[in-house]
Amino acid sequence: MSIQPASTLKTLHLVIHGRVQGVFYRDSMRREAQSLSVSGWVRNRSDGTVEAMVQGEPGAVDALVRWAQRGPVRAQVERVDIEPAAGGYSSFEVTN
Repeated sequence: MSIQPASTLKTLHLVIHGRVQGVFYRDSMRREAQSLSVSGWVRNRSDGTVEAMVQGEPGAVDALVRWAQRGPVRAQVERVDIEPAAGGYSSFEVTN
Protein backbone atom coordinates (compact mmCIF):
# COMPACT_ATOMS: atom_id res chain seq x y z
CA MET A 1 0.00 0.00 0.00
CA SER A 2 1.41 3.37 -0.93
CA ILE A 3 1.13 6.35 1.37
CA GLN A 4 -1.13 8.96 -0.18
CA PRO A 5 -0.56 12.71 0.03
CA ALA A 6 -1.79 14.06 3.36
CA SER A 7 -4.18 16.38 1.53
CA THR A 8 -6.34 13.43 0.41
CA LEU A 9 -6.36 11.83 3.85
CA LYS A 10 -8.56 12.57 6.84
CA THR A 11 -6.79 12.82 10.21
CA LEU A 12 -8.64 12.89 13.54
CA HIS A 13 -7.67 12.90 17.20
CA LEU A 14 -10.04 10.80 19.37
CA VAL A 15 -10.48 10.57 23.12
CA ILE A 16 -12.72 7.67 24.11
CA HIS A 17 -14.49 7.85 27.48
CA GLY A 18 -16.16 5.08 29.46
CA ARG A 19 -15.07 1.57 30.43
CA VAL A 20 -12.39 1.38 27.78
CA GLN A 21 -9.29 0.16 29.63
CA GLY A 22 -8.80 -3.50 30.51
CA VAL A 23 -11.29 -4.62 27.81
CA PHE A 24 -8.85 -5.09 24.88
CA TYR A 25 -9.91 -1.76 23.38
CA ARG A 26 -6.47 -0.81 22.04
CA ASP A 27 -5.70 -4.13 20.37
CA SER A 28 -9.23 -4.36 18.99
CA MET A 29 -8.90 -0.85 17.55
CA ARG A 30 -5.57 -1.76 15.99
CA ARG A 31 -7.11 -4.78 14.26
CA GLU A 32 -10.11 -2.72 13.07
CA ALA A 33 -7.85 0.08 11.81
CA GLN A 34 -5.65 -2.38 9.93
CA SER A 35 -8.70 -3.99 8.32
CA LEU A 36 -9.79 -0.53 7.13
CA SER A 37 -6.26 0.51 6.02
CA VAL A 38 -6.26 3.33 8.58
CA SER A 39 -2.93 4.48 10.05
CA GLY A 40 -2.11 6.15 13.37
CA TRP A 41 -1.84 5.04 16.98
CA VAL A 42 -3.86 4.27 20.10
CA ARG A 43 -2.88 4.39 23.78
CA ASN A 44 -4.29 4.36 27.30
CA ARG A 45 -4.20 7.63 29.23
CA SER A 46 -3.70 7.93 32.97
CA ASP A 47 -7.21 9.43 33.39
CA GLY A 48 -8.83 6.14 32.28
CA THR A 49 -9.62 7.24 28.73
CA VAL A 50 -8.16 5.88 25.51
CA GLU A 51 -6.59 8.29 23.03
CA ALA A 52 -6.09 7.68 19.32
CA MET A 53 -4.82 9.44 16.23
CA VAL A 54 -6.37 8.02 13.06
CA GLN A 55 -5.58 8.81 9.43
CA GLY A 56 -6.80 7.42 6.15
CA GLU A 57 -9.36 7.68 3.40
CA PRO A 58 -12.32 9.73 4.73
CA GLY A 59 -14.79 6.83 4.47
CA ALA A 60 -12.42 4.45 6.28
CA VAL A 61 -11.73 6.98 9.07
CA ASP A 62 -15.48 7.56 9.47
CA ALA A 63 -16.00 3.79 9.74
CA LEU A 64 -13.31 3.56 12.42
CA VAL A 65 -14.93 6.43 14.35
CA ARG A 66 -18.25 4.56 14.24
CA TRP A 67 -16.45 1.46 15.56
CA ALA A 68 -14.78 3.56 18.30
CA GLN A 69 -18.21 4.70 19.49
CA ARG A 70 -19.04 1.01 20.19
CA GLY A 71 -15.64 -0.52 20.86
CA PRO A 72 -15.04 -4.20 21.54
CA VAL A 73 -17.67 -6.38 23.21
CA ARG A 74 -16.58 -5.75 26.82
CA ALA A 75 -16.23 -1.96 26.45
CA GLN A 76 -18.88 0.52 27.54
CA VAL A 77 -18.20 3.67 25.53
CA GLU A 78 -19.84 6.78 27.00
CA ARG A 79 -18.62 9.26 24.40
CA VAL A 80 -15.88 9.97 21.88
CA ASP A 81 -14.39 13.46 21.66
CA ILE A 82 -13.28 14.10 18.07
CA GLU A 83 -11.03 16.88 16.78
CA PRO A 84 -9.36 17.46 13.39
CA ALA A 85 -5.63 16.77 13.52
CA ALA A 86 -2.51 16.66 11.37
CA GLY A 87 0.44 14.36 10.97
CA GLY A 88 1.72 11.57 8.82
CA TYR A 89 1.42 7.89 9.69
CA SER A 90 2.36 4.76 7.76
CA SER A 91 0.98 2.05 10.05
CA PHE A 92 -1.28 1.66 13.08
CA GLU A 93 0.46 1.13 16.42
CA VAL A 94 -0.55 0.45 20.01
CA THR A 95 1.65 2.71 22.14
CA ASN A 96 2.20 3.21 25.87
